[in-house]
Amino acid sequence: MAELYVKPGNKERGWNDPPQFSYGLQTQTGGPKRAPLTKRVAAPQDGSPRVATSETSGPPPVGPPPPSSKAPRLPPMGSCPASSVELMGFPVIESEALIEDVLRPLEQALEDCRGHTRKQICDDISRRLALLQEQWAGGKLSTPVKKRMALLVQELSSHRWDAADDIHRSLMVDHVTEVSQWMVGVKRLIAEKRSLSSEEETNEEKSEAAAENQTIPGFQEAP
Repeated sequence: MAELYVKPGNKERGWNDPPQFSYGLQTQTGGPKRAPLTKRVAAPQDGSPRVATSETSGPPPVGPPPPSSKAPRLPPMGSCPASSVELMGFPVIESEALIEDVLRPLEQALEDCRGHTRKQICDDISRRLALLQEQWAGGKLSTPVKKRMALLVQELSSHRWDAADDIHRSLMVDHVTEVSQWMVGVKRLIAEKRSLSSEEETNEEKSEAAAENQTIPGFQEAP
C-alpha cells in the first residue's frame, strides 16, 4: 500500500535520498474523511439551551440553603402592650388619676400636721398644693406625673414613708420641669407627716407602758 503514495523516483537521486510522497495519490484513494469544523450544530426544537453534561453532573453546591418565605417572623419591636411594662419599678395604674383622689389625702395630711408643725411651714405646703391643683386643672401635667402622684398618695396614706419618698425622687428626676414648683411642698408634707406619726407611736407606747405598770400589784411609781 505504501508504494501507491510514492512518486516514481528520480533516476539521478542517490541511493540514500528519502522517497517523495504524492498528495494527489492520497486524495484519489478515498481515505477517511473528517467533518469540517465550520459546521454549526442545530438548535433544539423546544427552545431550551443546551447544557454540557459536565456542568449538570457536578457535585451539588455547598452553602446555606436559601431563606424560605415560610420562616416564622419575629414580632416587631414595640408591639408589646404598654400595660405589661412597669415604669421605674412602680406598679402601673390603668385608669386616669383624678385630681380629687390626689388632693384630698394631701390636704387631710396637712390638716393632721397643723398644731404640731409651725404655721409658716404649713402655709408654704398649702401654697404648693394650690399650685399643684392649678396646674392639674389647667392640663399642664402629663399622664405619667398624674399616675405617679396617685401612687405617692396611696403610699402616704398607708404610712409607707420610704416608698412615698422614692416616688417623689423619681418625679424630680424624670419630670423636674413639671413638678419643680410644687413638689417641694409634697416632700415637706411627707417628712412632717412621718415625724408626726413617729411622735404618735411613741406617745402610744408610753401610754401602754404606763397602763401596764398601774395594773401590776404593789408597783408604785417613783415620786
